[in-house]
Amino acid sequence: MRWNFEGGVYAACTWNFGRAVTRPHRDFGNLAAGWCPVTALGDYDPDLGGHIILWELRLIIRFPPGSTIFIPSSIITHSNTPIQPGEKRHSFTQFTSGSLFRWVANGNMTDEEFLQRASPEQKAERDKGAGTRWEDGLSFFTTLDELESLYATQ
Repeated sequence: MRWNFEGGVYAACTWNFGRAVTRPHRDFGNLAAGWCPVTALGDYDPDLGGHIILWELRLIIRFPPGSTIFIPSSIITHSNTPIQPGEKRHSFTQFTSGSLFRWVANGNMTDEEFLQRASPEQKAERDKGAGTRWEDGLSFFTTLDELESLYATQ
């Protein structure tokens, strides 16, 4: 595999050109607990448009050109607001597909290959974590207590 950028940690990226406006969506193929950086680019008035909306959080965030936000794009519905006529808004997004993590967890096989080749014990071991996988995903996120501890003044 060749990295998109030296020192990068994401397996994929996408550039959106033109007016780059999105409707509310979730990127269901991405790793559920993975962070997805979205960078706004272009020439537009961020007071009049180009805001990012995080629907479940009920947030509308001013998002000027050059700004980057990290969101778990597969679990939070997101979109952005239209920009003014004649303006341009582009975006650059990095992400990693959840299927790459499944591939590694399956011993470098697809789910279908794993199910065909795995012993009953291997299948049971893999399935054992299914009920708690969400807890593993949550462990990727920093808690308020962790932030307070990390940044407490002494």
